[in-house]
Amino acid sequence: MESMGKKKPQPRRSFTSEFKAEIVELCQRGDRSVGQVAKDFDLTETAVREWLRQAERDAGTGDGGLTTSEKDELAQLRRENRRLREDVEILKRATASFASMP
Repeated sequence: MESMGKKKPQPRRSFTSEFKAEIVELCQRGDRSVGQVAKDFDLTETAVREWLRQAERDAGTGDGGLTTSEKDELAQLRRENRRLREDVEILKRATASFASMP
């Protein structure tokens, strides 16, 4: 009965940009379908299709989504924004602390 429970999720794999580019190139050649390439390399078809869409965006022919460099810049700006908000909170607390001193 214990074995009929939930499956343990597999650890999330990560792939280099070079590997993704090779997979995209294989799919764009047209020799094999996206599904066949995914199966051959033990990947999910969804991941391969997303890599294809991202490659199209990066080439300027995609669906209008963010390019890889835009995604990287957005992530960096969000980190910086979070850090600055934390700095402002610290300064607010320090100001309140100094204001309460006699």
